[in-house]
Amino acid sequence: MTERTELANKTDTEIQPAAKQDEPVLRPAVDIFEDEGGITLHADMPGVSRDHLNVKVEGDTLTIEGDAEIPMPEGMEPLYADVRATHYQRSFTLSSEMDTEKVEASLKHGVLTLRIPKREEHKPKKIQVQLG
Repeated sequence: MTERTELANKTDTEIQPAAKQDEPVLRPAVDIFEDEGGITLHADMPGVSRDHLNVKVEGDTLTIEGDAEIPMPEGMEPLYADVRATHYQRSFTLSSEMDTEKVEASLKHGVLTLRIPKREEHKPKKIQVQLG
């Protein structure tokens, strides 16, 4: 295994109809990398603040949700919007090798970074060989 293996390439952000909502949902582009200690996810979620971000693990499912804030000056009304949806949502099924109790998350410049370590019993172990 290489020191760091890329598992998924960044794809274009897609607009998907929401399962339980009437508003469209944005699927954020996500890069996923694996190394011997676990996986790292980078999700592009521009305009989402920490207060409007929800990251949760239920069973083996990781869900990322967030609402982008588009500030509008008082008294102005938009005539045209490039973005039709402001709600991000994406779900992933996690391997049982992942330690979901130790997930670390950070948000910087519109990029959500998640680090999910492998359980200790699934991490590679170096075996020392003795002479004689």
